[in-house]
Amino acid sequence: MALTRSFKESVQARVLADRAFREALLREAIETMLAGDIDTGKTILRDYIKATVGFEQLGEATGTFPESLIRMFGPKGNPQARNLFAVIGHLQKQAGLRLRVAGTKAGR
Repeated sequence: MALTRSFKESVQARVLADRAFREALLREAIETMLAGDIDTGKTILRDYIKATVGFEQLGEATGTFPESLIRMFGPKGNPQARNLFAVIGHLQKQAGLRLRVAGTKAGR
């Protein structure tokens, strides 16, 4: 019988082992939110947080209760911009990244 892991376990293992994948996942979460798909972006960001820093440490770093962060990135979460940017700022710093927004013309 073959041993299998869940998709989330596989993603978490790859995030820990592959820096390029980890950075791409963080970028994808933010780009997805900027494109207007907030729910999917929050889901990707929640998975990224769980696989890297964790909600406890993120809460300490941002001055936010871990339970509030978990709700914020949950299916019904509606984070305030100040809280969302505090989280993104910390995640960038922790990852050694400096993300920026660049404009491009939309396809017609």
